[in-house]
Amino acid sequence: MLIQILFTNPLIFLMIGAGLLFALSIHEYSHAQMADFLGDPTAKFQGRLTINPFAHLDPLGTLFLFVFGFGWGKPVPFNPYNLRNRKQGEILVGLAGPLSNFLTAIIFGFIFRSFPFFRANIFLIYFVWINIILAVFNLLPFPPLDGSHVFLNILPSSARKFILVAGPFSIIFALLFMLYIGFPFIAQPLFRLIMGINLPL
Repeated sequence: MLIQILFTNPLIFLMIGAGLLFALSIHEYSHAQMADFLGDPTAKFQGRLTINPFAHLDPLGTLFLFVFGFGWGKPVPFNPYNLRNRKQGEILVGLAGPLSNFLTAIIFGFIFRSFPFFRANIFLIYFVWINIILAVFNLLPFPPLDGSHVFLNILPSSARKFILVAGPFSIIFALLFMLYIGFPFIAQPLFRLIMGINLPL
């Protein structure tokens, strides 16, 4: 659990906590920006078109973040009927968050690899890792994760029914997937590819 690090290495705890907050803010802001760009100003009117973490924090989700190392922000509201192309728009709004985290990881990975000064920056290392995890996790096709907005609009009806029936068990499926497949076989190879080093666990 993340909270254990607070008592063993408070500085690392603060770095990870700050990284989580800013990565989550980038993620939610990108949803809001894409929805606004595609014609739905709902998130903008609710003050969500900002990188300010306090606009995106969910109290319980934030508590989980700092205790367990995973949690959630307030979902960005959008009205699909306001989008210029509803089906395509839902897909793009859903993809905006995870892709923004991938892009953030790539940009900071480039900085890390290009400037030797940053090679000792632990915050940068964890920040890239957090963004990769957020991206991979949220692309899973289980509600309420972002990937569900994508897959529910492109899969055949039989597959859509399976995703919807998963219902309350979907997050359990997602967490098990991340534990046994996502972390070791997707996130860690992506981290090595972007950063050129192994994750210092």
